[in-house]
Amino acid sequence: MTKEYIIENFTANISVDEYISRFRDEKRFVEFCKQCPNYGNSWGCPPFDFDTGEFLRQYEYAHLMATKIIPVEKNIPIDRTQELIKPERLRIERELLEMEHRYGGRAFAYVGKCLYCPDSECARKCNRPCLHPDKVRPSLEAFGFDMTRTLSELFGIELLWGKDGGKYKVA
Repeated sequence: MTKEYIIENFTANISVDEYISRFRDEKRFVEFCKQCPNYGNSWGCPPFDFDTGEFLRQYEYAHLMATKIIPVEKNIPIDRTQELIKPERLRIERELLEMEHRYGGRAFAYVGKCLYCPDSECARKCNRPCLHPDKVRPSLEAFGFDMTRTLSELFGIELLWGKDGGKYKVA
C-alpha cells in the first residue's frame, strides 16, 4: 500500500511564562471555542471548572510537538483531510501520554476535539464524568493559545486554511 502522505515532526521547548506572554490570548480564542458545537459538550473543551492560567503556571517549561502532514496527492478535498490526520493524531496522542507518564506533568497539547467518544455520546452532555479521563486532554487552543502564531514562530510552519469557510486542519 502506498503512503498517502509524508510527515515532518518538529519540537520546541519554551518556558511556560514566555509561552503564555507571547502566544496566549485566552479571551480571544475562547470566543472562537464558543462558536463550536463541542463547547460545553466535550470534556476536552471549555468552559473548564478551574482557572486555566493557574493550571498553566504550575509548570516551568513546555515541550511542544508539531507534525506537518504533506499529502502526496495535491488538492485533496477538505472532507478527506481527516483520513490523513486521524492516524497521525492518534500516534501523537499516544506519544504525549507516554511522555506524561514517564516524566510527569500534563500532556494537554492535543489540537482539536476529543477522538475517544463519538461526538453525540460524550458523557459531559449528560453531566456525567468523562469515560476516558486517562486519555482526554484539553487542546492548547482551548486554553487560549494562538496556534497559527505558535506554528509559525516556533516551528516555521504556515497553517494552511481550507477554502470552505476558513476551516483549518492540523494534527
